[in-house]
Formats: sequence, C-alpha cells, structure tokens
Amino acid sequence: MKLNHTLAALFLSAAVFQSCNDDETTEEPINSDIKLENFSKEPAFVYGMTGFENLNITTLISSSDVLQDSPNFVFAGQPDGMGIMKDPNSNGYLMITNHEITQSVSRVYLDKSFKPVKGEYILNGIGGMTRLCSATLATVAEHGFSAFLTAGESGEESMVHALNPLAAASQASDKTRVKPALGKASMENAVPLPKDVSNGKSYILIGEDQSYSTSHQSAGQLLMYVADTQGDLDNGKLYSLKRTNNNTTETDMTKGSQYDVEFVEITNAKNLTGAQINQKNMDINAIRFSRVEDVDYRKGAGKGREIYFTATGESNDGINPKPGLTMWGRVYKLVLNQNNMMTGKLEVVAEGDSNPGSNLINPDNLCVTENYVYIQEDGDSYYPAAAHDSYIWQLDISTKQYKPWLNMKHNRTDSAWQTAYNQSGNLQKFGSWEYGAMIDVSDIIGVPNTFAVNIHSHTWQKNGFANADGAGVNTNKEGGQIVLIRNVQK
Repeated sequence: MKLNHTLAALFLSAAVFQSCNDDETTEEPINSDIKLENFSKEPAFVYGMTGFENLNITTLISSSDVLQDSPNFVFAGQPDGMGIMKDPNSNGYLMITNHEITQSVSRVYLDKSFKPVKGEYILNGIGGMTRLCSATLATVAEHGFSAFLTAGESGEESMVHALNPLAAASQASDKTRVKPALGKASMENAVPLPKDVSNGKSYILIGEDQSYSTSHQSAGQLLMYVADTQGDLDNGKLYSLKRTNNNTTETDMTKGSQYDVEFVEITNAKNLTGAQINQKNMDINAIRFSRVEDVDYRKGAGKGREIYFTATGESNDGINPKPGLTMWGRVYKLVLNQNNMMTGKLEVVAEGDSNPGSNLINPDNLCVTENYVYIQEDGDSYYPAAAHDSYIWQLDISTKQYKPWLNMKHNRTDSAWQTAYNQSGNLQKFGSWEYGAMIDVSDIIGVPNTFAVNIHSHTWQKNGFANADGAGVNTNKEGGQIVLIRNVQK
C-alpha cells in the first residue's frame, strides 16, 4: 500500500538505506548522546585489513542478545538489507532489517545512545513468502516518497514488497504489500534514484539474481521501473537493459571499454508472470548477466545517474565458468544520459575472472559513497581455487583501484572460537560467512564517517535462534550480527 504523506513526513529527513543515503562531508560536532560501544555480548566478527587498522569496530546486535524491553525477541540470522531512521515517537532510533532465510523483516528500537532495547517483526515468513535480500529505505527527502522496499528472490515469480517502516507488528503476516508493477523475478534489491536527478518521476533499479539454466535462458537482468510520479509503485512501466547492438553476451564486454546501452520496455509487465517476463527479456535481447545482486548509486548532488551493480558469477562445477558468463564476479558502472535516462554507457570497473581466487570472489552487496564503492563478497560458493575469505573491497572511483578493506574473523586455530561459532563444521572453508547490508549512518546519529555492516555468520547455529519471527515457515537456526565501523572513508 502507499504511505500517506502525513506519515511519511514523520521520518522523511531521518533515514539511511541499503544503498547508503546521501552523506555530504559535515563539520557538525559529534552527537554526545551516542555511545559507540559493544552493545552485543558477542565479539565483532570482522576486522580491518592492512592499511585500515584505524577502523573502530563495535558490535551493535547479535542473535544471542536479550533486549531489555522484549526479552523473548530473537534477532534472526542472515541479516541482509536494512535501513535506520529516527524514531518519530521517541528520542531514539528504528532499525529495519531483512532476514533472508526466514523471509522476514524485523524492527529494532534503539535508545538515544543507540543501544538496542526492543525488537519485533513487521513482516514474518508468512507475509514475506520468499527470501528477502537487499533492501532500500526510501525517504521523501532523498527520493520523493517513503517506503521500505524489500525484494523477494525465491525464483522467478517473486516480487518487491513496499512496507511502511512504522507498520504495526500485527500486520506481519500480510501478503498484500507486494508491487506487481515492479515485475516478477528472482530479485535482490529495488533502488530508487534520488529525486534531484529524477525530474519528478520515479526511477527504480532492480537487480535480478538469476543464474543461467536451460529453464531460465535469459539469466539475470538489470531492470528499471519508471513511473511519471514520484512514489507511484502501481502504474509505471518496467524496462530491461540491453546493448544497442543487440549483443546479449556478458563476457563480450571487457574491462577498459564502454558500451552503449538502453532500457527497453517489457510491455504489460504488471500483468505478466515471471516466466513470461523472462521470455520478453530474450525477445528484446536484454543483456544476460550472471546474477545481478545489488545496485547502488553515487552520492552527492546530481551524481545519482552514476550507478553501480554486481554480477555475482556462477559455475556448474566450481571450476569452470558457464559460457558467456562471469564465474568469479564483476562490478559494473552504468552512467545514464542526463537528457535521456533510458540510455547510457556501461563498463566493467572490477572483476575476478582475470585472477581467479585472489581477486574478487562473488561480489554481492554494494555501498557507494561520494568517492568510493565498497564491494561486499558472498564467497560461500566454495570454489576450490578461492584463496581468501569474504572481503569487503574499497574501490576508489577516481582511480578505479581497489583493495581489501574488511575481512571475516574466523580464528580457525582457536578452539574456543570454533566451539562457539562453528556448530555446522563448515568454518574451515574460505568464504563460509558473507556480508549483508553496509549503510552510512553518519548523518542520522551525528557521528561522522560511521557505517553499519551486517554479517551472515552461517556456521553459528543454535536451537534458540530457530523460528525467530514466530511464523514457523522454516527450521533455519543460524545467527547473525551487525557491527558499527567508524573512520570509514567516504
């Protein structure tokens, strides 16, 4: 459902989102109410890489934590997409988080010091229906409308949910908040472009996290929903990205070159099945990407037409690539033309195939700031040639150079750590854990250069983590964690 404008105004200026909200450099003093300390009883699951030892990492919440005002609440595993905003009803904050495997969305209340004190679910596995990955908390201030957009990716008939972040927990099983006009696909995120480049319209980029198979020959697409009014999620049109020369093969595009592209309409998409949309993609010669997971745009006034997205990569056997598709993964840069945002230039800015296992490994989530792209890996493909755990890489937009920024803390020789966090026994493999959202919280909490990072600690499994949302739709018992990181370059 649409949010009414009165409700939207309550949180229009105080939100950040999966794609990292607008954050211009500020000289404002640090908010003295904020206490960036270890609020979780668990240690941080990540650490800064060489050259980034000045990162100040504290734990915000983990699945084992008991919150004072809701002692029965369990913060579910696989925290992925998220948004943080001021609580309009208190002097604290609200954190809205997808939990991928439980198909749910939690809302955690934080006090004025940023300590989590209460939690509940505003969407559970019944209402969620499909796995929910990345998400975007759209705001009136940034995008011209308000909604928590969370995309389903359990197959080609999945859809985007538009949630009111202030919705009552009693609505958790409501299945009616999906938006068919945004299409049906195995989707990772739905990211509206900022209103300063939208000219009164809505442009929403959607990544299709789909592998190539004989039953899904269109592979994954970069989709775009366009409506004539900002915030209209029901009456717009859906488009898919293609090269102007009709070449659909991903690996025919190489790093160092630019390619002319355009968005072409998928006619009547609102009324089509996902399978029919797949066929339309083939009919219009849409580019066949290897799993488009996350999408984000560059921050700063007038820069939102510069878009970055990942192709995570795939392989049937973990050793050989599929013909025409990236195996180890890529990051693409798309710049839309100012005078016609349905056209643009596409290029590869990072890729792992040229140095298998030592460079990028299955990039998933993205966080784009004014000057950097933070590339978060999902290394649990377990390719035998993988030579490192899941990294977050820092890509310098101006130089196009990138280097490892953050790593997972697996402590493989520490028996106590293994006992505590390796119940599944898989922690010896590189890439056993992965990242969820990385968002800039600097402006919302008044502490410069501060980001939140979500962690899927897959091997950390406890019976008490199962059925966290109370819906009873799956038996997963993984835990997860969110950390705060200060001194992040933007």
